[in-house]
Amino acid sequence: MNFPGYFLRHAGYDFQLAYNDGTTQFAADATFRKVAGLADASWSSFQSYNHPDRYMRHYGYQLRLDPITTATGRGDATFHVTN
Repeated sequence: MNFPGYFLRHAGYDFQLAYNDGTTQFAADATFRKVAGLADASWSSFQSYNHPDRYMRHYGYQLRLDPITTATGRGDATFHVTN
């Protein structure tokens, strides 16, 4: 909302706030599927569109795009969405 035209995009499995350049690659990198939370189904997790085996995850105070294989990973990849 504060940066019109900018979207959260993964690059090299890290995230950046980037301006939409209109390419198909940008759209794929900035698209996520909201699914039931991996650690708590009443919350949400975000699955990558172009890397469906990876989810948005917070780790070490940063967002990453990781495969989730552990209980810690499931917790790190589960978010409470608010308005």
